[in-house]
Amino acid sequence: MNKLLLLVGFVVVLGTTQANEYLDFNVTEIDRIEELEFGFSKYSSNLNPLLVGLTLIRGADSGAVCLDGTLPGYHLHRGHGSGANSWLIQLEGGGWCNNVRTCVYRKKTRRGSSNYMEKQLQFTGILSDKAQENPDFFNWNRVKLRYCDGASFSGDGQNQAAQLQFRGERIGRAAIADLKAKGMRYANQALLSGCSAGGLAAILRCDEFRNLFPGSTKVKCLSDAGLFLDTADVSGGRTIRNLYNGVVNFQSVKNNLPRMCTNHLDPTSCFFPQNLISQMKTPLFIVNAAYDTWQIQSSIAPTSADPRGFWHDCRLNHAKCTPSQIRFLQGFRDQMLRVVKGFSMSRHNGLFINSCFAHCQTERQDTWFADDSPVIRKKAVAIAVGDWYFDRAEVKLIDCPYPCDKSCHNLVFR
Repeated sequence: MNKLLLLVGFVVVLGTTQANEYLDFNVTEIDRIEELEFGFSKYSSNLNPLLVGLTLIRGADSGAVCLDGTLPGYHLHRGHGSGANSWLIQLEGGGWCNNVRTCVYRKKTRRGSSNYMEKQLQFTGILSDKAQENPDFFNWNRVKLRYCDGASFSGDGQNQAAQLQFRGERIGRAAIADLKAKGMRYANQALLSGCSAGGLAAILRCDEFRNLFPGSTKVKCLSDAGLFLDTADVSGGRTIRNLYNGVVNFQSVKNNLPRMCTNHLDPTSCFFPQNLISQMKTPLFIVNAAYDTWQIQSSIAPTSADPRGFWHDCRLNHAKCTPSQIRFLQGFRDQMLRVVKGFSMSRHNGLFINSCFAHCQTERQDTWFADDSPVIRKKAVAIAVGDWYFDRAEVKLIDCPYPCDKSCHNLVFR
């Protein structure tokens, strides 16, 4: 039977946004996003995880700072042997902020200030240093770039009145410059990856990342749980489009979006991966749950779109969804498959879309590579990504619809 991962203590969090428009991102929502996108490693099956220290980017270009003006940072674990000149850059996730109130709140957390960041992080899943846990990337130089801007490493502006710095794009550039000075300029292989808001960033910044290296360097990108769809919520509203419109405008993201998109679409549309992925030049692999729990809870059925609470139980536990709610979620899956159809036609791209209620599967050991990891056609996420990156096989794995997959590690909230 399906594995259930219980995330406890969210009843208050999930019940506090009824009176608020999601556009005005509720501060407790940020706490839940941090748990979804950052807290997974504590549920890992790894009993002796690698701890890696925080490095602040002291030589950062002027203005490459977190929301509160503090220095950005990353965690680096050096590669060795055959991986000594291979680099994996993992962009941290953690939602977005779209107005003064939410960004001011955020700058008092690890998502907006290095003052609040953990001094050490566990490296599990795709960041693990153990071959039995991470067979293809264990001996690479592995970096986790901390997320402290709130616009998927893409903003460039400021709000002086609120003392807010929107410098995500500069943070990315400063981090890359620092890592190149530490040996990444000699890379023969590189992979830009990210989870959730970091997965979106991996798509937005992918072609730029490719251009940082000579043509002889093998460069690809990986987006985990970053395929946020421009979709209607259960009330017919556009919750996530309203959120993204706020992020793009408030954080001055427009000029840092891919020109291949903004030359024919509005900036907010160009913050959605569905309008980018088929035009990218760099090979991309997409890992996504067809029933992404963040999108169900915060985009499809947020409390602001469900004032009478019809979706409350379903939002917390898929097993409590009614047949009509499951049909609605199957429609979301259908939309996701339509979005990736053209993208999947390129032999250079890869897919792993499993029919699970999950969010971020590459950083958690139990969903990346373990004895009971989720699989599609007997292939775990780690093997699928490795086969694609090293050109061992073409990988286009799309699961059958829920509830057919019994290997899922489904998330249940209470």
